[in-house]
Amino acid sequence: MVAHVATVAFLGLEARAVECQVHLAPGLPKFLVVGLPDKAAAEGRERVYAALSAIGLSLPPKRITVNLSPADLPKEGSHYDLPIALGLLAAMGAIDREMLAGYLAVGELSLDGRIASSPGVLLAALHASEKKLGLICPAEQGGEAAWAGDVEVVAAPDLITLLNHLRGGAVLSPPTPGAVEPVRSAVDLGQVKGQETAKRALEIAAAGGHNMIMVGPPGAGKSLLAACLPGILPDLTPAEALEVSMVASVAGQLEGGRLVRTRPFRAPHHSASMPALVGGGLKARPGEVSLAHLGVLFLDELPEFQRNVLDSLRQPLETGNVQIARANAHVTFPARVQLVAAMNPCRCGHLGDAALACSRAPRCAADYQARVSGPLLDRIDLHVEVQAVAAADLVLPPPSEGSAEVAARVADARAIQTARYEGAGVRSNAEADGELLNAVATPDEPGRQLLAQAAEAMRLSARGYHRVLRVARTIADLAGSETVGRVHVAEALSYRRTAARN
Repeated sequence: MVAHVATVAFLGLEARAVECQVHLAPGLPKFLVVGLPDKAAAEGRERVYAALSAIGLSLPPKRITVNLSPADLPKEGSHYDLPIALGLLAAMGAIDREMLAGYLAVGELSLDGRIASSPGVLLAALHASEKKLGLICPAEQGGEAAWAGDVEVVAAPDLITLLNHLRGGAVLSPPTPGAVEPVRSAVDLGQVKGQETAKRALEIAAAGGHNMIMVGPPGAGKSLLAACLPGILPDLTPAEALEVSMVASVAGQLEGGRLVRTRPFRAPHHSASMPALVGGGLKARPGEVSLAHLGVLFLDELPEFQRNVLDSLRQPLETGNVQIARANAHVTFPARVQLVAAMNPCRCGHLGDAALACSRAPRCAADYQARVSGPLLDRIDLHVEVQAVAAADLVLPPPSEGSAEVAARVADARAIQTARYEGAGVRSNAEADGELLNAVATPDEPGRQLLAQAAEAMRLSARGYHRVLRVARTIADLAGSETVGRVHVAEALSYRRTAARN
Protein backbone atom coordinates (compact mmCIF):
# COMPACT_ATOMS: atom_id res chain seq x y z
CA MET A 1 0.00 0.00 0.00
CA VAL A 2 1.38 3.38 -1.03
CA ALA A 3 0.30 6.84 0.19
CA HIS A 4 1.27 10.09 -1.51
CA VAL A 5 1.73 13.52 0.12
CA ALA A 6 2.85 16.65 -1.72
CA THR A 7 5.68 18.78 -0.31
CA VAL A 8 8.51 20.95 -1.66
CA ALA A 9 12.28 21.28 -1.86
CA PHE A 10 13.87 24.72 -1.78
CA LEU A 11 16.50 25.78 -4.31
CA GLY A 12 17.23 29.43 -3.62
CA LEU A 13 13.88 31.22 -3.84
CA GLU A 14 12.42 28.47 -5.97
CA ALA A 15 10.13 25.82 -4.47
CA ARG A 16 10.39 22.54 -6.40
CA ALA A 17 7.53 20.04 -6.20
CA VAL A 18 8.36 16.87 -4.23
CA GLU A 19 6.13 13.87 -3.69
CA CYS A 20 6.50 11.99 -0.43
CA GLN A 21 5.67 8.34 -1.17
CA VAL A 22 5.16 6.02 1.79
CA HIS A 23 5.08 2.25 1.22
CA LEU A 24 4.22 -0.45 3.74
CA ALA A 25 5.28 -4.00 2.85
CA PRO A 26 5.53 -7.33 4.69
CA GLY A 27 8.97 -8.17 6.00
CA LEU A 28 11.32 -7.46 8.83
CA PRO A 29 10.45 -4.16 10.55
CA LYS A 30 12.58 -1.39 9.07
CA PHE A 31 12.15 2.35 8.38
CA LEU A 32 14.02 3.73 5.35
CA VAL A 33 14.04 7.24 3.87
CA VAL A 34 15.41 7.41 0.31
CA GLY A 35 15.57 10.06 -2.39
CA LEU A 36 18.80 11.95 -1.58
CA PRO A 37 17.82 13.19 1.91
CA ASP A 38 20.39 15.15 3.87
CA LYS A 39 21.14 14.39 7.52
CA ALA A 40 18.24 16.46 8.84
CA ALA A 41 15.73 14.86 6.45
CA ALA A 42 17.00 11.32 7.05
CA GLU A 43 16.81 11.74 10.83
CA GLY A 44 13.13 12.63 10.38
CA ARG A 45 12.22 8.96 10.75
CA GLU A 46 13.23 9.08 14.42
CA ARG A 47 11.19 12.25 15.05
CA VAL A 48 8.20 10.78 13.21
CA TYR A 49 8.41 7.55 15.23
CA ALA A 50 8.52 9.45 18.53
CA ALA A 51 5.75 11.88 17.50
CA LEU A 52 3.37 9.06 16.53
CA SER A 53 4.14 7.28 19.78
CA ALA A 54 3.36 10.49 21.69
CA ILE A 55 -0.21 10.56 20.29
CA GLY A 56 -0.81 6.88 21.06
CA LEU A 57 -0.04 5.33 17.68
CA SER A 58 2.60 2.74 16.98
CA LEU A 59 4.17 1.86 13.65
CA PRO A 60 3.10 -1.47 12.14
CA PRO A 61 5.69 -4.28 12.24
CA LYS A 62 6.39 -3.94 8.53
CA ARG A 63 9.05 -2.69 6.19
CA ILE A 64 8.42 1.08 5.77
CA THR A 65 9.99 2.82 2.77
CA VAL A 66 9.69 6.57 2.27
CA ASN A 67 10.72 7.87 -1.14
CA LEU A 68 11.13 11.62 -1.68
CA SER A 69 10.54 11.94 -5.41
CA PRO A 70 12.18 12.98 -7.70
CA ALA A 71 14.97 10.85 -6.31
CA ASP A 72 17.80 12.77 -8.02
CA LEU A 73 16.88 16.13 -6.42
CA PRO A 74 18.73 16.80 -3.13
CA LYS A 75 16.36 17.13 -0.15
CA GLU A 76 17.57 19.43 2.63
CA GLY A 77 15.89 20.38 5.88
CA SER A 78 13.56 19.02 8.55
CA HIS A 79 10.30 20.20 6.93
CA TYR A 80 9.80 16.71 5.46
CA ASP A 81 8.81 15.35 8.89
CA LEU A 82 5.17 16.33 8.60
CA PRO A 83 4.56 14.92 5.08
CA ILE A 84 6.28 11.66 6.10
CA ALA A 85 4.06 11.39 9.19
CA LEU A 86 0.90 12.17 7.20
CA GLY A 87 1.88 9.64 4.55
CA LEU A 88 2.37 6.99 7.22
CA LEU A 89 -0.99 7.76 8.79
CA ALA A 90 -2.67 7.52 5.37
CA ALA A 91 -0.93 4.23 4.58
CA MET A 92 -2.06 2.87 7.95
CA GLY A 93 -5.65 3.96 7.27
CA ALA A 94 -5.77 6.53 10.07
CA ILE A 95 -6.71 9.36 7.65
CA ASP A 96 -8.24 9.48 4.19
CA ARG A 97 -5.64 9.33 1.41
CA GLU A 98 -7.89 11.14 -1.06
CA MET A 99 -8.26 14.08 1.32
CA LEU A 100 -4.49 14.44 1.55
CA ALA A 101 -4.27 14.71 -2.25
CA GLY A 102 -5.55 18.28 -2.02
CA TYR A 103 -2.85 19.50 0.36
CA LEU A 104 0.86 20.29 0.43
CA ALA A 105 2.56 19.78 3.81
CA VAL A 106 5.69 21.26 5.44
CA GLY A 107 6.77 21.26 9.06
CA GLU A 108 9.17 19.75 11.58
CA LEU A 109 7.91 17.39 14.27
CA SER A 110 8.94 17.51 17.89
CA LEU A 111 9.27 14.29 19.85
CA ASP A 112 6.06 15.06 21.78
CA GLY A 113 3.99 15.53 18.62
CA ARG A 114 4.15 19.32 18.33
CA ILE A 115 4.60 20.79 14.84
CA ALA A 116 7.60 23.13 14.96
CA SER A 117 8.31 25.98 12.56
CA SER A 118 10.65 25.51 9.61
CA PRO A 119 12.16 27.92 7.04
CA GLY A 120 10.49 28.60 3.70
CA VAL A 121 6.78 28.40 4.57
CA LEU A 122 5.98 31.54 2.54
CA LEU A 123 7.58 30.00 -0.56
CA ALA A 124 5.71 26.75 0.05
CA ALA A 125 2.43 28.67 0.33
CA LEU A 126 3.06 30.49 -2.96
CA HIS A 127 3.88 27.16 -4.62
CA ALA A 128 0.70 25.60 -3.20
CA SER A 129 -1.32 28.53 -4.54
CA GLU A 130 0.12 27.99 -8.03
CA LYS A 131 -0.72 24.26 -7.90
CA LYS A 132 -4.26 24.92 -6.56
CA LEU A 133 -3.48 23.01 -3.35
CA GLY A 134 -4.09 23.74 0.30
CA LEU A 135 -1.17 24.07 2.72
CA ILE A 136 -0.64 22.24 6.01
CA CYS A 137 1.98 24.05 8.11
CA PRO A 138 2.96 24.85 11.72
CA ALA A 139 0.56 27.06 13.69
CA GLU A 140 3.34 29.57 14.39
CA GLN A 141 3.70 30.21 10.65
CA GLY A 142 0.05 30.30 9.66
CA GLY A 143 0.13 34.09 9.44
CA GLU A 144 3.18 33.90 7.17
CA ALA A 145 1.48 31.39 4.85
CA ALA A 146 -1.71 33.46 4.72
CA TRP A 147 0.17 36.22 2.87
CA ALA A 148 0.21 33.95 -0.20
CA GLY A 149 -3.40 34.93 -0.89
CA ASP A 150 -5.84 32.47 -2.41
CA VAL A 151 -4.72 29.29 -0.63
CA GLU A 152 -6.39 27.21 2.09
CA VAL A 153 -4.04 27.16 5.07
CA VAL A 154 -4.33 24.57 7.83
CA ALA A 155 -2.04 25.76 10.62
CA ALA A 156 -1.93 23.12 13.36
CA PRO A 157 -0.04 23.36 16.65
CA ASP A 158 0.41 19.57 17.00
CA LEU A 159 -0.20 16.30 15.26
CA ILE A 160 -3.29 15.27 17.25
CA THR A 161 -5.03 18.59 16.52
CA LEU A 162 -4.25 18.17 12.83
CA LEU A 163 -5.69 14.66 12.85
CA ASN A 164 -8.91 15.88 14.48
CA HIS A 165 -9.19 18.59 11.83
CA LEU A 166 -8.66 16.20 8.92
CA ARG A 167 -11.23 13.79 10.38
CA GLY A 168 -13.74 16.60 10.89
CA GLY A 169 -13.81 16.31 14.66
CA ALA A 170 -12.52 19.79 15.54
CA VAL A 171 -12.04 22.09 12.56
CA LEU A 172 -9.23 24.63 12.83
CA SER A 173 -9.94 28.27 12.03
CA PRO A 174 -8.07 29.64 9.00
CA PRO A 175 -5.18 31.91 10.03
CA THR A 176 -5.11 35.60 9.17
CA PRO A 177 -2.08 37.27 7.54
CA GLY A 178 0.50 38.29 10.11
CA ALA A 179 0.85 41.90 11.07
CA VAL A 180 3.15 44.02 8.93
CA GLU A 181 6.51 44.55 10.58
CA PRO A 182 6.62 47.93 12.36
CA VAL A 183 8.76 50.59 10.76
CA ARG A 184 12.19 50.72 12.35
CA SER A 185 13.38 54.17 13.28
CA ALA A 186 16.63 55.26 11.63
CA VAL A 187 19.22 57.83 12.63
CA ASP A 188 18.16 61.30 11.53
CA LEU A 189 20.42 63.34 9.26
CA GLY A 190 19.82 66.26 11.60
CA GLN A 191 22.30 64.64 13.99
CA VAL A 192 25.16 65.01 11.49
CA LYS A 193 27.16 68.20 12.00
CA GLY A 194 28.97 69.54 8.94
CA GLN A 195 29.80 67.04 6.15
CA GLU A 196 27.60 68.83 3.61
CA THR A 197 29.35 67.16 0.65
CA ALA A 198 28.87 63.70 2.14
CA LYS A 199 25.22 64.40 2.91
CA ARG A 200 24.66 65.55 -0.66
CA ALA A 201 26.27 62.34 -1.94
CA LEU A 202 24.09 60.30 0.42
CA GLU A 203 20.99 61.98 -1.01
CA ILE A 204 22.09 61.19 -4.57
CA ALA A 205 22.82 57.58 -3.60
CA ALA A 206 19.36 57.19 -2.07
CA ALA A 207 17.61 58.85 -5.00
CA GLY A 208 19.17 56.61 -7.65
CA GLY A 209 20.04 53.44 -5.72
CA HIS A 210 23.77 54.02 -6.28
CA ASN A 211 26.71 52.38 -4.53
CA MET A 212 28.82 54.69 -2.39
CA ILE A 213 32.15 54.68 -0.56
CA MET A 214 33.32 57.16 2.07
CA VAL A 215 37.01 57.66 2.80
CA GLY A 216 38.07 59.68 5.81
CA PRO A 217 39.84 59.71 9.20
CA PRO A 218 38.42 57.94 12.27
CA GLY A 219 35.58 59.80 13.96
CA ALA A 220 34.60 61.81 10.88
CA GLY A 221 31.06 60.41 10.90
CA LYS A 222 31.20 57.78 8.14
CA SER A 223 29.26 55.14 10.08
CA LEU A 224 26.76 57.74 11.28
CA LEU A 225 26.10 58.85 7.71
CA ALA A 226 25.57 55.25 6.61
CA ALA A 227 23.12 54.69 9.47
CA CYS A 228 21.09 57.67 8.21
CA LEU A 229 20.56 56.14 4.76
CA PRO A 230 17.57 53.88 5.66
CA GLY A 231 15.72 56.95 6.96
CA ILE A 232 15.75 58.68 3.56
CA LEU A 233 15.05 55.66 1.35
CA PRO A 234 11.47 55.18 0.07
CA ASP A 235 9.31 52.47 1.61
CA LEU A 236 9.11 49.09 -0.06
CA THR A 237 6.28 48.61 -2.52
CA PRO A 238 3.99 45.61 -1.84
CA ALA A 239 5.75 43.57 -4.53
CA GLU A 240 9.19 44.48 -3.13
CA ALA A 241 8.04 43.66 0.42
CA LEU A 242 7.05 40.19 -0.76
CA GLU A 243 10.47 39.69 -2.40
CA VAL A 244 12.31 40.70 0.75
CA SER A 245 10.01 38.56 2.90
CA MET A 246 10.66 35.51 0.70
CA VAL A 247 14.41 35.82 1.33
CA ALA A 248 13.78 36.22 5.06
CA SER A 249 11.46 33.19 5.00
CA VAL A 250 14.10 30.95 3.40
CA ALA A 251 16.61 32.18 5.98
CA GLY A 252 14.12 31.48 8.80
CA GLN A 253 14.04 35.12 9.91
CA LEU A 254 10.31 35.92 9.60
CA GLU A 255 8.95 36.19 13.12
CA GLY A 256 5.26 35.81 13.85
CA GLY A 257 4.37 35.76 10.16
CA ARG A 258 5.08 39.48 9.87
CA LEU A 259 5.74 40.75 6.38
CA VAL A 260 8.90 42.88 6.07
CA ARG A 261 8.02 46.52 5.50
CA THR A 262 11.28 48.44 5.76
CA ARG A 263 14.31 48.11 3.53
CA PRO A 264 16.96 45.81 5.02
CA PHE A 265 20.14 47.31 6.47
CA ARG A 266 22.88 44.73 6.94
CA ALA A 267 26.28 45.57 8.42
CA PRO A 268 28.42 42.40 8.66
CA HIS A 269 31.70 42.46 10.59
CA HIS A 270 34.89 42.52 8.55
CA SER A 271 35.72 39.00 9.75
CA ALA A 272 32.80 37.60 7.69
CA SER A 273 33.65 34.64 5.46
CA MET A 274 32.73 34.33 1.79
CA PRO A 275 29.71 32.03 2.42
CA ALA A 276 28.51 34.41 5.14
CA LEU A 277 28.69 37.40 2.80
CA VAL A 278 27.54 36.04 -0.58
CA GLY A 279 25.80 32.83 0.53
CA GLY A 280 26.60 29.17 0.19
CA GLY A 281 27.78 26.69 2.75
CA LEU A 282 26.75 23.06 3.03
CA LYS A 283 23.05 23.85 2.57
CA ALA A 284 23.39 26.91 0.30
CA ARG A 285 21.77 29.51 2.54
CA PRO A 286 21.43 33.20 1.54
CA GLY A 287 24.33 35.42 2.62
CA GLU A 288 24.38 39.01 3.79
CA VAL A 289 24.23 40.37 0.23
CA SER A 290 20.93 38.50 -0.32
CA LEU A 291 19.54 39.32 3.13
CA ALA A 292 20.11 42.97 2.15
CA HIS A 293 18.15 42.55 -1.11
CA LEU A 294 16.43 45.83 -2.07
CA GLY A 295 18.13 47.45 0.90
CA VAL A 296 21.57 48.54 2.08
CA LEU A 297 24.71 46.47 2.61
CA PHE A 298 27.10 48.50 4.76
CA LEU A 299 30.73 47.37 4.85
CA ASP A 300 32.67 49.32 7.47
CA GLU A 301 36.48 49.15 7.51
CA LEU A 302 36.41 47.91 3.91
CA PRO A 303 40.14 47.06 3.53
CA GLU A 304 39.95 44.84 6.62
CA PHE A 305 37.72 42.35 4.80
CA GLN A 306 39.55 39.47 3.13
CA ARG A 307 40.49 40.30 -0.45
CA ASN A 308 38.77 37.25 -1.95
CA VAL A 309 35.62 37.96 0.07
CA LEU A 310 35.37 41.48 -1.30
CA ASP A 311 36.04 40.35 -4.87
CA SER A 312 33.22 37.82 -4.57
CA LEU A 313 30.85 40.82 -4.47
CA ARG A 314 31.80 41.96 -7.96
CA GLN A 315 29.39 39.68 -9.81
CA PRO A 316 26.37 40.28 -7.49
CA LEU A 317 26.83 44.05 -7.71
CA GLU A 318 26.79 43.82 -11.51
CA THR A 319 23.96 41.32 -12.05
CA GLY A 320 21.77 41.75 -8.96
CA ASN A 321 21.83 38.07 -8.02
CA VAL A 322 24.11 35.41 -6.54
CA GLN A 323 24.58 32.09 -8.32
CA ILE A 324 25.90 29.33 -6.08
CA ALA A 325 27.16 26.35 -8.06
CA ARG A 326 27.26 22.90 -6.51
CA ALA A 327 27.99 19.54 -8.09
CA ASN A 328 24.36 18.45 -7.73
CA ALA A 329 22.49 21.77 -8.01
CA HIS A 330 22.73 25.45 -8.92
CA VAL A 331 21.06 27.87 -6.51
CA THR A 332 20.26 31.50 -7.28
CA PHE A 333 19.43 34.16 -4.68
CA PRO A 334 18.48 37.78 -5.45
CA ALA A 335 21.06 40.39 -4.44
CA ARG A 336 19.96 43.77 -5.77
CA VAL A 337 21.64 45.79 -3.02
CA GLN A 338 22.90 49.28 -2.49
CA LEU A 339 26.49 48.95 -1.30
CA VAL A 340 27.73 51.59 1.13
CA ALA A 341 31.34 51.22 2.25
CA ALA A 342 33.58 53.16 4.61
CA MET A 343 37.32 53.11 5.08
CA ASN A 344 40.20 55.06 6.56
CA PRO A 345 42.73 56.52 4.10
CA CYS A 346 45.52 54.47 5.70
CA ARG A 347 46.07 52.09 8.61
CA CYS A 348 46.65 54.86 11.16
CA GLY A 349 43.77 56.80 9.61
CA HIS A 350 45.41 60.22 9.72
CA LEU A 351 46.95 60.60 6.28
CA GLY A 352 47.60 64.27 5.52
CA ASP A 353 47.74 65.32 9.18
CA ALA A 354 51.42 65.96 9.95
CA ALA A 355 50.78 65.88 13.70
CA LEU A 356 49.02 62.48 13.74
CA ALA A 357 50.15 60.60 10.63
CA CYS A 358 52.51 57.67 11.06
CA SER A 359 56.12 57.65 9.87
CA ARG A 360 55.31 55.41 6.87
CA ALA A 361 53.05 57.95 5.15
CA PRO A 362 52.29 58.14 2.27
CA ARG A 363 53.43 54.59 1.47
CA CYS A 364 51.17 53.14 4.15
CA ALA A 365 48.17 54.71 2.40
CA ALA A 366 49.03 53.09 -0.93
CA ASP A 367 49.51 49.69 0.71
CA TYR A 368 46.30 49.99 2.73
CA GLN A 369 44.07 51.13 -0.12
CA ALA A 370 45.53 48.49 -2.44
CA ARG A 371 43.70 45.85 -0.38
CA VAL A 372 40.56 46.87 -2.24
CA SER A 373 40.75 45.86 -5.90
CA GLY A 374 40.31 48.36 -8.69
CA PRO A 375 37.49 46.39 -10.37
CA LEU A 376 35.45 46.50 -7.15
CA LEU A 377 36.01 50.25 -6.77
CA ASP A 378 35.01 50.70 -10.40
CA ARG A 379 31.57 49.28 -9.50
CA ILE A 380 31.01 51.99 -6.88
CA ASP A 381 29.31 55.09 -8.29
CA LEU A 382 30.02 57.69 -5.60
CA HIS A 383 33.45 58.15 -4.03
CA VAL A 384 33.36 60.72 -1.23
CA GLU A 385 36.22 62.10 0.84
CA VAL A 386 34.95 62.77 4.35
CA GLN A 387 37.00 65.33 6.24
CA ALA A 388 37.47 65.41 10.00
CA VAL A 389 34.80 67.44 11.78
CA ALA A 390 36.15 70.62 13.37
CA ALA A 391 35.30 71.53 16.95
CA ALA A 392 33.60 74.67 15.65
CA ASP A 393 31.11 72.50 13.70
CA LEU A 394 30.31 70.37 16.74
CA VAL A 395 29.09 73.30 18.82
CA LEU A 396 26.77 74.56 16.09
CA PRO A 397 23.00 73.98 16.50
CA PRO A 398 21.47 71.04 14.60
CA PRO A 399 20.97 71.58 10.85
CA SER A 400 17.62 72.97 9.82
CA GLU A 401 17.17 70.10 7.36
CA GLY A 402 16.80 66.54 8.58
CA SER A 403 15.91 63.16 7.12
CA ALA A 404 12.26 64.07 6.47
CA GLU A 405 13.10 66.89 4.06
CA VAL A 406 15.73 64.84 2.22
CA ALA A 407 13.43 61.81 2.08
CA ALA A 408 10.75 63.93 0.37
CA ARG A 409 13.17 64.91 -2.42
CA VAL A 410 14.34 61.31 -2.74
CA ALA A 411 10.73 60.11 -3.02
CA ASP A 412 10.04 62.66 -5.78
CA ALA A 413 13.11 61.51 -7.72
CA ARG A 414 12.16 57.85 -7.31
CA ALA A 415 8.63 58.62 -8.53
CA ILE A 416 10.12 60.11 -11.71
CA GLN A 417 12.19 56.95 -12.23
CA THR A 418 9.22 54.66 -11.59
CA ALA A 419 7.23 56.43 -14.29
CA ARG A 420 10.21 56.50 -16.66
CA TYR A 421 11.03 52.79 -16.40
CA GLU A 422 7.49 51.45 -16.22
CA GLY A 423 7.35 48.14 -18.04
CA ALA A 424 11.14 47.98 -18.51
CA GLY A 425 11.86 45.81 -15.46
CA VAL A 426 14.04 48.54 -13.93
CA ARG A 427 13.43 50.15 -10.55
CA SER A 428 16.01 52.94 -10.43
CA ASN A 429 18.71 54.72 -12.43
CA ALA A 430 21.38 52.45 -10.94
CA GLU A 431 19.82 49.48 -12.76
CA ALA A 432 19.48 51.13 -16.19
CA ASP A 433 21.87 49.82 -18.82
CA GLY A 434 22.51 49.53 -22.55
CA GLU A 435 20.18 51.26 -24.97
CA LEU A 436 17.79 52.18 -22.15
CA LEU A 437 20.53 54.12 -20.34
CA ASN A 438 21.59 55.90 -23.52
CA ALA A 439 17.99 56.83 -24.24
CA VAL A 440 17.31 58.42 -20.85
CA ALA A 441 20.74 59.70 -19.72
CA THR A 442 22.50 61.04 -22.81
CA PRO A 443 23.50 64.60 -21.86
CA ASP A 444 23.11 67.72 -23.99
CA GLU A 445 25.98 68.88 -26.22
CA PRO A 446 27.95 70.80 -23.52
CA GLY A 447 27.51 67.84 -21.19
CA ARG A 448 28.70 65.37 -23.84
CA GLN A 449 31.82 67.43 -24.49
CA LEU A 450 32.66 67.62 -20.81
CA LEU A 451 32.09 63.90 -20.33
CA ALA A 452 34.24 63.01 -23.33
CA GLN A 453 37.10 65.20 -22.09
CA ALA A 454 36.84 63.84 -18.55
CA ALA A 455 36.67 60.22 -19.68
CA GLU A 456 39.97 60.64 -21.52
CA ALA A 457 41.69 62.65 -18.79
CA MET A 458 40.50 60.38 -15.95
CA ARG A 459 40.91 57.20 -18.03
CA LEU A 460 37.43 56.03 -17.19
CA SER A 461 36.59 52.46 -18.07
CA ALA A 462 33.43 51.74 -20.04
CA ARG A 463 31.78 50.74 -16.76
CA GLY A 464 32.92 53.95 -15.08
CA TYR A 465 31.66 56.01 -18.02
CA HIS A 466 28.19 54.51 -17.78
CA ARG A 467 28.11 54.90 -14.02
CA VAL A 468 28.80 58.61 -14.42
CA LEU A 469 25.82 58.76 -16.79
CA ARG A 470 23.59 57.04 -14.21
CA VAL A 471 24.66 59.41 -11.44
CA ALA A 472 24.17 62.44 -13.71
CA ARG A 473 20.68 61.21 -14.55
CA THR A 474 19.87 60.97 -10.83
CA ILE A 475 21.22 64.46 -10.15
CA ALA A 476 19.02 65.79 -12.95
CA ASP A 477 16.01 63.97 -11.45
CA LEU A 478 16.66 65.60 -8.07
CA ALA A 479 16.76 68.97 -9.84
CA GLY A 480 13.53 68.20 -11.73
CA SER A 481 15.28 68.45 -15.09
CA GLU A 482 14.21 66.28 -18.03
CA THR A 483 17.58 66.79 -19.73
CA VAL A 484 20.98 65.87 -18.33
CA GLY A 485 23.04 69.06 -18.54
CA ARG A 486 26.68 70.03 -18.13
CA VAL A 487 26.22 70.94 -14.47
CA HIS A 488 24.78 67.49 -13.71
CA VAL A 489 27.65 65.76 -15.49
CA ALA A 490 30.20 67.95 -13.68
CA GLU A 491 28.80 67.01 -10.27
CA ALA A 492 28.69 63.33 -11.21
CA LEU A 493 32.32 63.44 -12.33
CA SER A 494 33.35 64.98 -9.03
CA TYR A 495 32.46 61.70 -7.35
CA ARG A 496 34.87 59.67 -9.50
CA ARG A 497 38.03 61.34 -8.23
CA THR A 498 38.96 58.63 -5.75
CA ALA A 499 38.38 55.96 -8.40
CA ALA A 500 40.75 57.75 -10.74
CA ARG A 501 43.57 57.75 -8.21
CA ASN A 502 43.16 54.02 -7.60
